[in-house]
Amino acid sequence: MIRTVQIKDAGQIRDLCHQALGYDSTLEKVTAQIDKFKQPDSGHFCFVYEEDQTGNILGYVEAEAYESIYSDPGLNVLGLAVFPSAQGRGIGRQLMERVEALARTHNYSFIRLSSASHRKDAHVFYEHIGYEGNKTQKRFLKIMD
Repeated sequence: MIRTVQIKDAGQIRDLCHQALGYDSTLEKVTAQIDKFKQPDSGHFCFVYEEDQTGNILGYVEAEAYESIYSDPGLNVLGLAVFPSAQGRGIGRQLMERVEALARTHNYSFIRLSSASHRKDAHVFYEHIGYEGNKTQKRFLKIMD
């Protein structure tokens, strides 16, 4: 079943980010971020795939409203992950379909996402569900102390 993320999911989401994406975080940080999603008009959306039999979270997708001076409003997918042991079962597709339904409901004109150049399997997945790779970029980052 796909549902909106809840605070109680924080530990499983943290583990999922580590196992599927290689991102480490603390339980406190993930909990605080999930708590922000509950704010009215946050423009942030996060859905989880919960296994009916066990109640375990097997995947999640996170998106935010995106609007710039040069574009119509859209959604930016910030993260999509499915535990490696659960991949190949259609969970990622279902999560992306939930984001697409959200986009239609809110009249967003597009959904965009970025995927690291080394994530070749993810690229195949996105193309398979109808997304087109239309840009190659470098990302620049400055850590603020």
